[in-house]
Amino acid sequence: MKVAIPTRGNLVDDHFGHCEAYTVFSVDENKKIISTEMLPSPQGCGCKSNIASVLQEKGVSIMLAGNMGNGALNVLNSHGIEVYRGCSGDVLLLTEGFLHGFLTDSGEGCHHHLQQGAEHQCNH
Repeated sequence: MKVAIPTRGNLVDDHFGHCEAYTVFSVDENKKIISTEMLPSPQGCGCKSNIASVLQEKGVSIMLAGNMGNGALNVLNSHGIEVYRGCSGDVLLLTEGFLHGFLTDSGEGCHHHLQQGAEHQCNH
């Protein structure tokens, strides 16, 4: 499995279409991160760029994102990428929380609590 996150520095970028890069975590069958790759962001709006097809070709099936419009959401979904919107914080901690089941989707939003006591929220 591969998880992608719009990134600025080492934090979730709040705007999918204008992030610096995408951090792509490769995850093994034991839910352990085995590698990390940085993909430069294409210029322009996320829903009009080719990023969905690039991520699909890389094998990405999950995106943990900050804010994202419905156009970008629909494009990613049509490329087989499940999206969690409203996420924030350190990309590595967020991904580890997701892999350990601390990120759940209730339909209205998803909440996860990291072991260190830090709380992050994702709103759909």
